[in-house]
Amino acid sequence: MFDLSGKVAIVTGASRGIGRAVATLLAARGAHVIAAARGDHAAPTVAAIHGAGGGAEAASVDVTDSGAVEAVVAGALARHGRIDILVNNAGITRDQLLLRMKRDDWDQVIATNLTAAFVFAQAVLRPMIRQRGGRIVSISSVVGQTGNAGQANYAASKAGLIGFSRALAREVASRHVTVNVVAPGLIDTDMTRAISGQAQGDWAAQIPLGRLGDAADVAAAVCFLASDEASYITGQVLAVNGGMYM
Repeated sequence: MFDLSGKVAIVTGASRGIGRAVATLLAARGAHVIAAARGDHAAPTVAAIHGAGGGAEAASVDVTDSGAVEAVVAGALARHGRIDILVNNAGITRDQLLLRMKRDDWDQVIATNLTAAFVFAQAVLRPMIRQRGGRIVSISSVVGQTGNAGQANYAASKAGLIGFSRALAREVASRHVTVNVVAPGLIDTDMTRAISGQAQGDWAAQIPLGRLGDAADVAAAVCFLASDEASYITGQVLAVNGGMYM
Protein backbone atom coordinates (compact mmCIF):
# COMPACT_ATOMS: atom_id res chain seq x y z
CA MET A 1 0.00 0.00 0.00
CA PHE A 2 1.17 3.54 -0.88
CA ASP A 3 4.03 2.16 -2.97
CA LEU A 4 5.78 5.04 -4.71
CA SER A 5 8.59 3.02 -6.28
CA GLY A 6 9.83 4.58 -9.50
CA LYS A 7 8.18 7.93 -8.79
CA VAL A 8 10.07 11.23 -8.77
CA ALA A 9 8.92 13.78 -6.21
CA ILE A 10 9.78 17.43 -5.58
CA VAL A 11 9.19 18.68 -2.04
CA THR A 12 9.66 22.37 -1.31
CA GLY A 13 10.67 23.63 2.11
CA ALA A 14 12.22 20.23 2.75
CA SER A 15 14.85 21.34 5.25
CA ARG A 16 12.83 20.88 8.43
CA GLY A 17 9.45 20.29 10.04
CA ILE A 18 6.62 19.15 7.79
CA GLY A 19 8.71 19.36 4.62
CA ARG A 20 11.42 17.13 6.02
CA ALA A 21 8.85 14.62 7.31
CA VAL A 22 7.12 14.53 3.92
CA ALA A 23 10.37 14.07 2.01
CA THR A 24 11.50 11.31 4.35
CA LEU A 25 8.23 9.37 4.14
CA LEU A 26 7.93 9.66 0.36
CA ALA A 27 11.47 8.29 0.06
CA ALA A 28 10.67 5.49 2.51
CA ARG A 29 7.76 4.52 0.23
CA GLY A 30 10.12 4.27 -2.73
CA ALA A 31 10.06 7.70 -4.38
CA HIS A 32 13.21 9.48 -5.45
CA VAL A 33 12.93 12.82 -3.66
CA ILE A 34 14.26 16.17 -4.78
CA ALA A 35 14.44 18.08 -1.51
CA ALA A 36 14.23 21.78 -2.31
CA ALA A 37 15.26 24.51 0.12
CA ARG A 38 17.41 27.62 0.32
CA GLY A 39 21.17 27.21 0.20
CA ASP A 40 22.32 23.83 1.49
CA HIS A 41 19.59 23.62 4.13
CA ALA A 42 18.13 20.43 2.63
CA ALA A 43 21.42 18.54 3.00
CA PRO A 44 20.51 16.99 6.41
CA THR A 45 17.21 15.75 4.99
CA VAL A 46 18.97 14.13 2.06
CA ALA A 47 21.59 12.60 4.36
CA ALA A 48 18.86 11.11 6.55
CA ILE A 49 17.11 9.63 3.52
CA HIS A 50 20.36 8.15 2.22
CA GLY A 51 21.09 6.76 5.66
CA ALA A 52 17.77 4.92 5.59
CA GLY A 53 18.52 3.49 2.16
CA GLY A 54 16.34 5.87 0.17
CA GLY A 55 16.98 7.96 -2.91
CA ALA A 56 17.19 11.74 -2.69
CA GLU A 57 19.04 14.80 -3.87
CA ALA A 58 19.12 18.38 -2.66
CA ALA A 59 18.04 21.33 -4.79
CA SER A 60 19.07 24.82 -3.74
CA VAL A 61 16.29 27.24 -4.61
CA ASP A 62 14.66 30.45 -3.50
CA VAL A 63 11.02 29.63 -4.24
CA THR A 64 10.26 33.32 -4.86
CA ASP A 65 12.71 33.31 -7.80
CA SER A 66 10.74 32.05 -10.81
CA GLY A 67 13.86 31.41 -12.86
CA ALA A 68 15.40 29.30 -10.09
CA VAL A 69 12.19 27.30 -9.73
CA GLU A 70 12.07 26.58 -13.46
CA ALA A 71 15.74 25.54 -13.37
CA VAL A 72 15.07 23.04 -10.57
CA VAL A 73 12.24 21.47 -12.55
CA ALA A 74 14.24 21.43 -15.80
CA GLY A 75 17.18 19.82 -14.01
CA ALA A 76 14.97 17.14 -12.48
CA LEU A 77 13.51 16.34 -15.90
CA ALA A 78 16.96 16.18 -17.48
CA ARG A 79 18.21 13.74 -14.84
CA HIS A 80 15.13 11.58 -14.33
CA GLY A 81 12.91 12.07 -17.37
CA ARG A 82 9.75 12.58 -15.34
CA ILE A 83 8.15 14.29 -12.36
CA ASP A 84 5.30 12.45 -10.69
CA ILE A 85 4.73 14.31 -7.44
CA LEU A 86 4.97 17.95 -6.41
CA VAL A 87 4.50 18.93 -2.77
CA ASN A 88 4.20 22.68 -2.27
CA ASN A 89 5.22 23.03 1.36
CA ALA A 90 7.52 26.06 1.57
CA GLY A 91 6.02 28.70 3.81
CA ILE A 92 6.81 31.61 6.09
CA THR A 93 4.99 33.81 8.59
CA ARG A 94 5.29 37.56 9.13
CA ASP A 95 2.64 38.05 11.80
CA GLN A 96 1.27 41.47 12.67
CA LEU A 97 -2.07 43.20 13.11
CA LEU A 98 -3.20 44.58 9.77
CA LEU A 99 -3.02 48.21 10.91
CA ARG A 100 0.69 47.71 11.62
CA MET A 101 1.56 45.26 8.87
CA LYS A 102 4.18 46.45 6.42
CA ARG A 103 3.54 45.96 2.73
CA ASP A 104 6.76 43.94 2.47
CA ASP A 105 5.48 41.51 5.12
CA TRP A 106 2.37 40.98 3.01
CA ASP A 107 4.29 40.62 -0.25
CA GLN A 108 6.88 38.18 1.12
CA VAL A 109 4.27 35.84 2.63
CA ILE A 110 2.12 35.80 -0.51
CA ALA A 111 5.19 35.30 -2.73
CA THR A 112 6.55 32.41 -0.66
CA ASN A 113 3.35 30.65 0.35
CA LEU A 114 1.13 31.15 -2.69
CA THR A 115 2.89 32.50 -5.77
CA ALA A 116 5.68 29.91 -5.48
CA ALA A 117 3.07 27.14 -5.60
CA PHE A 118 1.72 28.63 -8.83
CA VAL A 119 5.20 28.80 -10.39
CA PHE A 120 6.14 25.25 -9.37
CA ALA A 121 2.79 23.83 -10.49
CA GLN A 122 3.01 25.59 -13.84
CA ALA A 123 6.53 24.23 -14.34
CA VAL A 124 5.62 20.59 -13.63
CA LEU A 125 2.26 20.50 -15.40
CA ARG A 126 3.54 20.05 -18.93
CA PRO A 127 5.60 16.92 -18.14
CA MET A 128 2.80 15.54 -15.96
CA ILE A 129 0.26 16.01 -18.75
CA ARG A 130 2.67 14.48 -21.26
CA GLN A 131 3.10 11.39 -19.10
CA ARG A 132 -0.67 11.25 -18.48
CA GLY A 133 -0.47 11.43 -14.71
CA GLY A 134 0.78 13.30 -11.70
CA ARG A 135 0.05 14.41 -8.16
CA ILE A 136 0.18 17.96 -6.84
CA VAL A 137 -0.32 18.41 -3.10
CA SER A 138 -0.13 21.80 -1.40
CA ILE A 139 0.19 22.39 2.32
CA SER A 140 -2.37 24.93 3.51
CA SER A 141 -3.39 25.51 7.14
CA VAL A 142 -6.43 25.52 9.39
CA VAL A 143 -5.82 29.28 9.54
CA GLY A 144 -6.69 29.43 5.85
CA GLN A 145 -10.11 28.04 6.77
CA THR A 146 -10.80 29.92 10.02
CA GLY A 147 -8.73 33.09 9.82
CA ASN A 148 -6.63 34.28 12.75
CA ALA A 149 -6.04 37.73 14.18
CA GLY A 150 -2.59 39.02 13.32
CA GLN A 151 -2.19 36.65 10.38
CA ALA A 152 -4.10 38.30 7.54
CA ASN A 153 -1.20 37.71 5.16
CA TYR A 154 -0.66 34.09 6.19
CA ALA A 155 -4.38 33.26 6.21
CA ALA A 156 -4.83 34.84 2.79
CA SER A 157 -1.94 32.83 1.35
CA LYS A 158 -3.21 29.56 2.80
CA ALA A 159 -6.82 30.18 1.77
CA GLY A 160 -5.49 31.10 -1.66
CA LEU A 161 -3.83 27.70 -1.96
CA ILE A 162 -7.21 26.05 -1.48
CA GLY A 163 -8.91 28.08 -4.21
CA PHE A 164 -5.92 27.72 -6.51
CA SER A 165 -5.83 23.95 -6.05
CA ARG A 166 -9.54 23.47 -6.68
CA ALA A 167 -9.41 25.55 -9.85
CA LEU A 168 -6.36 23.69 -11.12
CA ALA A 169 -7.91 20.34 -10.24
CA ARG A 170 -10.77 21.12 -12.62
CA GLU A 171 -8.36 22.12 -15.37
CA VAL A 172 -6.21 18.98 -15.36
CA ALA A 173 -8.48 16.18 -14.12
CA SER A 174 -9.01 14.87 -17.65
CA ARG A 175 -5.24 14.44 -17.95
CA HIS A 176 -5.12 12.20 -14.84
CA VAL A 177 -3.33 14.83 -12.76
CA THR A 178 -4.84 15.21 -9.30
CA VAL A 179 -4.52 18.37 -7.23
CA ASN A 180 -5.27 18.34 -3.52
CA VAL A 181 -4.57 20.20 -0.31
CA VAL A 182 -3.56 19.11 3.17
CA ALA A 183 -4.58 21.61 5.85
CA PRO A 184 -2.70 20.99 9.11
CA GLY A 185 -3.82 22.36 12.43
CA LEU A 186 -1.41 23.09 15.27
CA ILE A 187 1.61 20.91 14.46
CA ASP A 188 4.68 20.64 16.66
CA THR A 189 7.29 22.37 14.46
CA ASP A 190 9.81 25.18 14.82
CA MET A 191 7.15 27.59 13.51
CA THR A 192 4.58 26.72 16.20
CA ARG A 193 7.21 26.58 18.94
CA ALA A 194 7.80 30.26 18.27
CA ILE A 195 4.21 31.00 19.34
CA SER A 196 3.98 32.34 22.89
CA GLY A 197 3.04 29.85 25.59
CA GLN A 198 -0.30 31.52 26.32
CA ALA A 199 -1.30 31.71 22.65
CA GLN A 200 -0.22 28.12 22.04
CA GLY A 201 -2.26 27.01 25.04
CA ASP A 202 -5.31 28.87 23.74
CA TRP A 203 -5.00 27.13 20.38
CA ALA A 204 -4.34 23.70 21.93
CA ALA A 205 -7.48 24.03 24.05
CA GLN A 206 -9.50 24.03 20.81
CA ILE A 207 -8.21 20.60 19.73
CA PRO A 208 -10.70 17.80 20.55
CA LEU A 209 -7.99 15.13 20.39
CA GLY A 210 -6.18 17.03 23.12
CA ARG A 211 -2.70 17.25 21.61
CA LEU A 212 -0.63 19.02 19.04
CA GLY A 213 -0.10 17.13 15.82
CA ASP A 214 3.21 15.75 14.67
CA ALA A 215 4.86 16.40 11.33
CA ALA A 216 4.55 12.67 10.65
CA ASP A 217 0.74 13.01 10.82
CA VAL A 218 0.83 15.50 7.97
CA ALA A 219 3.37 13.47 6.00
CA ALA A 220 1.09 10.42 6.14
CA ALA A 221 -1.76 12.42 4.59
CA VAL A 222 0.49 13.74 1.84
CA CYS A 223 1.82 10.24 1.12
CA PHE A 224 -1.74 8.96 0.73
CA LEU A 225 -2.74 11.73 -1.67
CA ALA A 226 0.46 11.13 -3.69
CA SER A 227 -0.27 7.42 -4.05
CA ASP A 228 -2.21 5.37 -6.57
CA GLU A 229 -4.75 4.64 -3.84
CA ALA A 230 -5.86 8.29 -4.07
CA SER A 231 -6.26 8.29 -7.85
CA TYR A 232 -9.99 9.12 -7.60
CA ILE A 233 -9.50 12.05 -5.22
CA THR A 234 -8.97 15.57 -6.56
CA GLY A 235 -9.86 19.12 -5.59
CA GLN A 236 -10.13 18.14 -1.93
CA VAL A 237 -8.88 19.55 1.37
CA LEU A 238 -7.72 16.87 3.80
CA ALA A 239 -7.73 18.38 7.29
CA VAL A 240 -5.09 17.08 9.69
CA ASN A 241 -5.98 19.04 12.80
CA GLY A 242 -7.17 16.74 15.57
CA GLY A 243 -10.74 17.92 15.06
CA MET A 244 -9.81 21.57 15.56
CA TYR A 245 -11.92 22.64 12.55
CA MET A 246 -15.04 20.63 11.92
